[in-house]
Amino acid sequence: MSKDLPFDPERREWLGKLTTAVGAAGIAGACWPLIRSMNPTVDVVAKANTEVDLAAIPPGKVETVAWQGKPVFVLHRTPEEIAAMAASSGVKDPQPDAARVQKPEWLVVVGICTHLGCVPNRNENGWLCPCHGSVYDNSGRILRGPAPRNLEVPAYKFIAAGKIIIGKT
Repeated sequence: MSKDLPFDPERREWLGKLTTAVGAAGIAGACWPLIRSMNPTVDVVAKANTEVDLAAIPPGKVETVAWQGKPVFVLHRTPEEIAAMAASSGVKDPQPDAARVQKPEWLVVVGICTHLGCVPNRNENGWLCPCHGSVYDNSGRILRGPAPRNLEVPAYKFIAAGKIIIGKT
């Protein structure tokens, strides 16, 4: 009953291609959950932009809002603070105040120290990082301490006279 079948190179080639295709489909199916897990979660996408009502912030006060899970300081600067910041440029990471703000009375910076990621505390002259003593001025520029860079200025846009939207728009 068993009769040796003749060698068929075309059949062998076809079986090799079929095995390769099924193996590739299996690997792709196994990797899909890993690839999908790299996408941002629903709550992160929902907080991609944050709208801030500036009318609620009196001059000289700061409001901290959450944007992409990070604190963002929105400071309504007084004319004295604006004049003082225009006259200086920072020490370690020099940058003019005009390059850090869109309107002089409003400063928007990510409230995370550029040294080790702590959240600086507000004082009358700017911010002080409680962990290692980095000092930032009222423009978010590093004055002294171990922090290597100024506080980051996020992408933001004025959408009305009293409102901004933080994030890529």
